[in-house]
Amino acid sequence: MKKTSFTSPTSGDLELEEMVLEVKKYVKKEPDEYYNLIIGTDSQARGANGKAKIDFVTAIIVHRKGKGGRYFWKKHVEERKMVLREKIYLETTLSLATARDLVPKLREAIAPTKYDFAIHIDVGPLGDTRDMIKEVVGMVTGNGYTAKTKPESWGASSIADKHT
Repeated sequence: MKKTSFTSPTSGDLELEEMVLEVKKYVKKEPDEYYNLIIGTDSQARGANGKAKIDFVTAIIVHRKGKGGRYFWKKHVEERKMVLREKIYLETTLSLATARDLVPKLREAIAPTKYDFAIHIDVGPLGDTRDMIKEVVGMVTGNGYTAKTKPESWGASSIADKHT
């Protein structure tokens, strides 16, 4: 049985290299357009039989500006309790790990001049996460990526959230 890394509503289960080929084909269909490439992670705590469980979903979105997009997602499960700060740190770390694996392969497949890349972090100025914004944005920018927070972090708070 094939070990799946990502799921696509359009293409089904894909390994990383297959996902990169799908992104390349999508961009090649309309090569004169400009794209946003986004990675975002969201989490949801659940309990079952007295055991803590947290589902983390990382979404990779290819947005053709003004013309829709495609997305892929993968799930990571932690079977322990976490405080909010630890969950947000792990969400950010999972997005960074995905970027570390994905971005070099994408740069080989698609010219970096064709897209903007950002990591969407599920923190914002109005909720319990407001005190963490500088920390997690610093994690992302310190790794050389652009960070977006709420209300601009829809990759994490909408797309990834659909599958938590």
